[in-house]
Amino acid sequence: MFKGTYAALLTGFADNGDLDQDRQNNIVDYVLKQDLTGLYVGGSSGESGLMSTDELLAQQIMVRDRAKGRETILIAHVGQPNLADSIQLARQAKDLGYQALSALPPHSYPFSDEEILDYYTALASATDLPMIVYEIPIRTGRALPFELLGQLLQLPNVIGMKFTSPDMFKLCLLRKHHPDKIFFYGFDEVLGAAVFLGADGGIGTTYNVLGNLYTAIDRAVRAGEVEKARQMQSLSQEYVEKIMATGVMPGVKFTLQCIGVDCGPCRKPMKLRSEAAQAELKAFVATDACKQWLAL
Repeated sequence: MFKGTYAALLTGFADNGDLDQDRQNNIVDYVLKQDLTGLYVGGSSGESGLMSTDELLAQQIMVRDRAKGRETILIAHVGQPNLADSIQLARQAKDLGYQALSALPPHSYPFSDEEILDYYTALASATDLPMIVYEIPIRTGRALPFELLGQLLQLPNVIGMKFTSPDMFKLCLLRKHHPDKIFFYGFDEVLGAAVFLGADGGIGTTYNVLGNLYTAIDRAVRAGEVEKARQMQSLSQEYVEKIMATGVMPGVKFTLQCIGVDCGPCRKPMKLRSEAAQAELKAFVATDACKQWLAL
C-alpha cells in the first residue's frame, strides 16, 4: 500500500513568518496535481524544526482538510526532540485519518542508542498506525548502528524506514536482512540508484516541484529502462545543484513562485542566497527540459 513516491511537503508562511493557511493550501493544491503516491507532512522539508508543536498540529489539520476526497496517502511526520510532543502529534494524526506516521530519531542532544530505542518504542506504541522510522545522519549528527536500526525495524507497528544517507551498502544490508519492510530513499538526486538497489520508493523535498519526474524515474528503473532513468536523474541532479546554490528549501519555494504558486518565504533565519544563483534557477525552470515535468 505505501510503496511509491511522496513529496516531503513544504509549509506555507506569511511574509511576516506566521503559518498561513491560504499559502499552505496553494502548496497542497500544486503538489496534488502531480503523479505522486502521497504527502509526507510536518518533516524537515516543511521547516518543522522552526515550528512550534501547536503549529504542526494546525498544519496537520490544514493538509488533511485540503487533501480530503483526493486519492493520496497522508503520512504525518511527528518526530520531535520531546517524546510527549511527538506522541501528541501522533495521536492527533491518528484521529484525523492519516494513514501512517514517521519520525526523526530524537535530536538536539547526543542521545544514546538505548534512549533512541526507548523513544521509538514508546512512539510506535502510542497509536496503532504504521510507523516509518528514520535514518538521517545529517540531522542527528551520527549514523545509527546497523544493529540499532534492525531493532527499530522489529518494533510493533514499524513497517519500514526512510533512509537518507549516502551509505548505499547499508541500505542493501537492511533490505537483505529485513525483506518484509519498506524502504524509502531520501536523497532525491540519486533516487534511481537507490531504487535499483532495492528501495521501494522515495520521499523528497524537490518532489514538491518535480514529483512527476521522480515517479517517472522510479518506474523507469523498475521497468529496466536504465538509460531513460539515467537521463531523467541527470535533470534532477541539475535542479538540485542549482537549489544548493540558493539554499534548498528557499530554492524550492522560489521555484514554485516562478511558476505562479504563491507559497510564501521560508521562515527566518532561512533565506534565499545569491541573486546570481536565483537568476540561474529561474532560467532553468523556464527550459523545456524542466517545464515538461511541471504540473502547469
